Amino acid sequence: MKIFAHVSWLFATIIIATSLTIMILTFHILPRPYSRKLSAWLIRIGIFFTVEVEGKEDPDAQMFLLNHQSDLDIVVMETISKRDITWVAKKELFDMPFFGLILKMPKDIAVERESKTSLIKLLRDAKRILKTNRVITMFPEGTRSTTGTMLPFKSGAKIIADANKLRVQPVVLMQTSKYYNIKEFYYKPGRIKAIFLESFIADKSDDKWLSNLRNKMQKVYDDELANNPSHR
Repeated sequence: MKIFAHVSWLFATIIIATSLTIMILTFHILPRPYSRKLSAWLIRIGIFFTVEVEGKEDPDAQMFLLNHQSDLDIVVMETISKRDITWVAKKELFDMPFFGLILKMPKDIAVERESKTSLIKLLRDAKRILKTNRVITMFPEGTRSTTGTMLPFKSGAKIIADANKLRVQPVVLMQTSKYYNIKEFYYKPGRIKAIFLESFIADKSDDKWLSNLRNKMQKVYDDELANNPSHR
């Protein structure tokens, strides 16, 4: 069974790499954001997973906040949203061969965690993106967590949202690492669920809104896991 899962992972990874190559080749041909959307849909169709959506995307949302378990999270979000998404990611990812180009071409936002000037650059880049009507999208945990328990949310999302009084919409993704896990070389096709929660305006006077949001998203995740056996 493990051998089959590894072979399936290799097949899925080849499909992902091919689809990302198509994005690069079509980026300057197709109007944005269609090259990235096309690539995401090719991945979704090519590796045979579907997405069930609960709730509705807020067309006025300026920031999406997602829990993070798998590389599939980006594909899921790109295919369930019609918006031109700006991803916020570690600068190290921008420096990677091939994958870095996927982030640089759409002018996504790079974050240098150890840099003292990173916060200033982050706020400046956020203002640049907001002027173009793109929606800033972040994994506030900062890295993947596959245990089912969300990591503490880092302050970057709150800093951006508070500074610009953004309309924030949380999105809970269910068990994506169950289907594609790059660390374990594991993949299987299946049905992923994405839950849009109600959007809200960031209130900088509330010091705890980000940590409270993490608790709310965790409760939604836990309740869905408890009430839907297909996620287990």
